[in-house]
Amino acid sequence: MASNKMIVDERQSDIGNFMVGRLLPFRKKRQVGPFTFIDHMGPVEIGPEKYMDVDQHPHIGLSTLTYLFEGEVEHKDSTGGQCIIQPGDAGFMTAGRGVTHTERTPAAKRNGHSLTMHGYQIWVALPKDKEEMEPRLDYYAKSELPMKETDSSRIRVVAGNAFGLSSPLQGYSPMFMVDVFSAKEQTLDLRGHLTGEVAFVIVKGSISSGDQKVNASQMLISKTDDECEICMDKDTQILLFGGEPLPEERFLLWNFVSHSKERLQKAREDWENKAFPKVPSDETYIPFPVPRRS
Repeated sequence: MASNKMIVDERQSDIGNFMVGRLLPFRKKRQVGPFTFIDHMGPVEIGPEKYMDVDQHPHIGLSTLTYLFEGEVEHKDSTGGQCIIQPGDAGFMTAGRGVTHTERTPAAKRNGHSLTMHGYQIWVALPKDKEEMEPRLDYYAKSELPMKETDSSRIRVVAGNAFGLSSPLQGYSPMFMVDVFSAKEQTLDLRGHLTGEVAFVIVKGSISSGDQKVNASQMLISKTDDECEICMDKDTQILLFGGEPLPEERFLLWNFVSHSKERLQKAREDWENKAFPKVPSDETYIPFPVPRRS
């Protein structure tokens, strides 16, 4: 494999109701473009006794991007924003100076039956001059996201600009996220179609780059769009994401992202002192995690 590429395996993490696979950050690569965190949820069956309930928790300095393949998530946040995210939709909450939100299985799906949850929760770091912006929620239905389709492939641009398409979800710095499905084995050439760092998340199936095969639950990272040509196996689905790196290093502390470690500590103190805004009519609270003792 060329030296400008690396393969990442999911690391399992428990978020309460079920396990997720964490792809970013990892030791050798903290960000891809402005993308700083990626959790792969499922596929997993939930219900009928226990559904998805992620209680009230805070964020600063980032936007969350929720994208599903199966299931539904109801999002509520402290701006008063509320939406039900279904497969192919994009939920984009910008935390800015501070927001809290919950993620739950919608009431209509709590019907005594089980359902499959499968999707990705992604954090996009905000540019330095936007880190303290007013929080907001943007929601884009599947029908709003541009798509190219042939007999053997489908390309949907979830965010940014790619393959001659422009999504209404542009974010706050140059970025892209693209959902690609191939029904047959074929080559995907990215040259001229994307700008910046590129990562490939394999949702199902597998891809090849040189003599290396990358399978589902893995991620391939290329630092630029140069030489980005991959072979997609039959019935393979991938997410492409990335963009221009932010000029300053970003630091993470629990659910907080910032260029300033002092700002992260202030956010922690604010959360512990119950100084964040609340989701309307919700009194749940996830405490700041206690560090594990070795």
